[in-house]
Amino acid sequence: MEREWRVAQGGRGGGGGGGGGGGGAAKPDPELRNRVADLEQENKTLRQRVEAARGRVHDLLSRLTFLEEQARQPGGNGGGSGSAPSSGSAGGP
Repeated sequence: MEREWRVAQGGRGGGGGGGGGGGGAAKPDPELRNRVADLEQENKTLRQRVEAARGRVHDLLSRLTFLEEQARQPGGNGGGSGSAPSSGSAGGP
């Protein structure tokens, strides 16, 4: 696939034995150009999805940090959400 990209980009980025057709690298065939365009579009979409996921992870980490800090405060503010107590707080003698 790397070779296809180089060919579609006009043969830039290094040699490599490749022959066939003399001037083929100067004007890649339309099918290859379409493939490269499709891959570039897919890459753009994936980059956007990764960036959105990074934003969501950042938000989740912020929430987690806030909740951890809140849990460390004396008294705990009673901010439970109805979940079971943690193993460390369900004490008996």
